[in-house]
Amino acid sequence: MRLGVLDIGSNTVHLLVMDAHRGARPLPAYSHKVDLRLAEYMEDGERLSEEGAALLRGHVEEALRLAEDKGVEDLMAFATSAVREAVNGEEVLADLNARAEVNIQVLSGQDEARLTFLAVRRWFGWSSGRLLVLDIGGGSLEIASGIDEQPDVAISLPLGAGRLTRDRLSADPPSQEEIRALRRHVRAEIARKVGDVARYGRADHAVATSKTFRQLARITGAAPSSEGNVRRVLRHTELVEWTGRLAGMDPRARAGLPGVSEGRAPQLPAGAIVADAAMDLLGVGELEVCPWALREGVILRRLDTMPEI
Repeated sequence: MRLGVLDIGSNTVHLLVMDAHRGARPLPAYSHKVDLRLAEYMEDGERLSEEGAALLRGHVEEALRLAEDKGVEDLMAFATSAVREAVNGEEVLADLNARAEVNIQVLSGQDEARLTFLAVRRWFGWSSGRLLVLDIGGGSLEIASGIDEQPDVAISLPLGAGRLTRDRLSADPPSQEEIRALRRHVRAEIARKVGDVARYGRADHAVATSKTFRQLARITGAAPSSEGNVRRVLRHTELVEWTGRLAGMDPRARAGLPGVSEGRAPQLPAGAIVADAAMDLLGVGELEVCPWALREGVILRRLDTMPEI
């Protein structure tokens, strides 16, 4: 059957359509993405503005029309950190659900980590042993580790690349003082959770998902997306070198790097600082980039709960 996932994130509103049924690998059929940057429409940093809510409604209605055009039979819609943390998030979603006749659910940070972990487990399989999964979004960093399809530990931290750029860097390129302060903040936040991950033992396979990790892997030498499903890795030794370089580059120069989009270029220094800190503190020398992440996890979980025909 044809399933759809509508993901309302801090950076984008993304509709993914896949052909899927139980026991088979979901196949992507259509993708539509809009860079809304919802977190930038927060008033006083905590309330979604009327302009932001109106733009969100317009993009959601467009996505619903496209889903209908593409023959989607079952649509799952969810929102993550930007809506989750807005003081009027529930109010905005209630109005949107009523007007657009949709049912958008808010995922907790732990749910994000668990569903992303499920997608990675299904992609790499049981032979990967204990998995460690890292995901840097616009609003949060997710960390999950486990031996089964449900992780033993699922952590969400407010260390998204967009959030940190907006809240802690006042210029681009940022000053060295701000970079050092950001680095201290990020490492302190992650260090508090290292013991929760380490208590379950060292991972057999460390994996990264998300646009930030894909871009970092690309600029450090990973294959472009045009080469298909080849193995792509991000090595910590190469990331360390690039973390400093990215902070000193202006956004236009960053956007000229392989795989880096103009819209994401301003967030990349903060994203690199988070990736560097997570790999260092968790003792990870290399991350393999997984093409599946949260949206695929949502679809896989839906398939698991559907009755067999």
